[in-house]
Order: sequence, then structure tokens, then C-alpha cells
Amino acid sequence: MSDLPKRVRILEEGPREGFQIEKGPITTARKIELIDSLSQTGLEQIQVTSFVSPQAVPQMADAPEVVAGFTRKPGVRYTALWLNDKGLERALSTEKLDIQGSLSLTASEKFLLRNQKRTLEQNLNAVRSMIGMYKHYGVSVTRASIMAAFGCNFEGEIATDRILEVVGQQFALAEEAGLDLQTLSLADTMAWATPGSIKRVVGAVRNRYPDLEISLHLHDTRGMGVANAYAGMEMGVTIFDAAVAGLGGCPFAAHAAAAGNVCTEDLVFMCQEMGIETGVDLEKLIESALLAEEIVGHPLPGSVMKGGSLAKLRRKIADERQASQAA
Repeated sequence: MSDLPKRVRILEEGPREGFQIEKGPITTARKIELIDSLSQTGLEQIQVTSFVSPQAVPQMADAPEVVAGFTRKPGVRYTALWLNDKGLERALSTEKLDIQGSLSLTASEKFLLRNQKRTLEQNLNAVRSMIGMYKHYGVSVTRASIMAAFGCNFEGEIATDRILEVVGQQFALAEEAGLDLQTLSLADTMAWATPGSIKRVVGAVRNRYPDLEISLHLHDTRGMGVANAYAGMEMGVTIFDAAVAGLGGCPFAAHAAAAGNVCTEDLVFMCQEMGIETGVDLEKLIESALLAEEIVGHPLPGSVMKGGSLAKLRRKIADERQASQAA
């Protein structure tokens, strides 16, 4: 236990990653309701929407209205996703979001073609163009990310050497532009990761780039989300993306869609029981999870939202024992 981190940062992505895959319409007002609820839980960062093509992802068509409607809480960062210069310009135009740039590459060309209609070479050029946009608007860039870092539904296993190659490309892009990369997000976009592959890939990146902070974006399609997060913690990872109630998924992952990010309240519960600080109020987070399930109108995969926290159960038992003794 002493080898595990004392504190981890959990970055909430439910309002964006979760709602993007829902088939039924979700009103702007209800999206805002969930964001405002999550703002009261102690989460330090919430990704609220995505500035992407409304034709490709219809649920994100109201992104500007969502951003205009939620109430900012001091101390909470509110972010959004974009995939190109047009999306960045739309995000900037809201004048309400915390904008930070990222160099996003993909380990699988077949997935990249489906997700962004680009080849690997075209994507490198697109990232160079995006860096120019970041510089033009004075947007800080200290982060990089790799999609499909642990496997792909169209290409299969992704070799660890391939991941190291992509990280090298990101550092080369950063050097070209005079950027200082500090954090790398490894995304299990299609839920191929297992605790073993988490340790193998994270270990290889750490060995090559010991000063690079690593973040994990995990999906729970095969029930490995929390186990993979634990494996990451054992490897020194302290930043995790998560989605309240297990919302989420990639709309371009096809037949084995990576539906369900690692569940925020389940991850917070595990940390709480191991004495790892998150800064999150689990009971308030469970309320947000139940709200998310109500909003989408169908069961969501989160476990702790249904079973409740042990801390609450312990208090109930202690109160009953105390009342029995007083009687």
C-alpha cells in the first residue's frame, strides 16, 4: 500500500464523453443540470461538451448553449474537446472555458480514418496546423495524448514499440514548435487494456521518458476499468479520466463500441477505501450519478451508485449500535 500514491486527480468527462453516444435526444437544460450537480462534488475538472461536427455527433450540436448555461464554481476547471481548428475557434468564442492545448495522435491508422477521416501522415500535419492555431491565440500546450494506445477493434493489438514511436513523434512536434510537454494521456479508446498491458505500456513509456507525467483514459466495456486504474496507480499514475455513473463511449468504435468509461464514483470509492485522497465527496457524487441515469432514461453501469458507500453504511451501523446501547 505504501507504494500507491497518496492522492490522485480525477478528471470528469461524463457530460461530454457520456452524452455523445446517447441515441435519444437530451435537452440542453438537462445537460446543464448534470454539470451544475457535478460542480458541487469536489471534482476539480469537468469536461462539459465537445465542439465537433453536429452531423457526426448530433448530441453535441448544442455545445455553445451548454457552455453558456452552466454556472462556474470557483476552483473548478471547465474544459471541452475539439478535433480541429474550427472546433478550437468555437470553444474560444465562448470566453467561458479553461482552454489548454493538446497534441493528439492515434496509434491505429484504421481507427483514425474512421474517427477523423485522416491518415497518420495527414494527422501529423493537422497537429502542426493546430499548434500554429494555439500559438496564434496564446493557448498553452503542455499535454499530449494517444488514442487507441492499448488496442484497436480494427487493427488488433498495438505493439508497445508503436506507442513509443508515437510518443517520439509528439516530442518531435513539440521540439519543432518550442513546446514543453509535461503530461501524456494514454487512452484505452476501445477497451482493450488489461492490468498487464497497462503495466507494460506505462512501464515502457516511463523507462523511456522518466520525467513525463502519465494520465490514463480508461473504458470499462469488459469490466476492467477500475482494475486497470489500480494497475496504473501501482505504476505511479496519479491522473485519471472518468465518467459519472459509467457514462460514455466512442461513437466510432463500431461493433465492440467502447461503451462506458471507468465510473467516477466507483473509482473514488476504491480510492477512499484505500486511503487515497481524491478531494471528492462520494455521497454528492452518487447523487450526480443517479441524476445522470435519470437524464439518459436507462440503466447505467456504475456499481457504487446502486450499492452505496461503505462509509455511509458504517455510520448507519454505528448509529444503530449506539441507539441500541442507549436503550
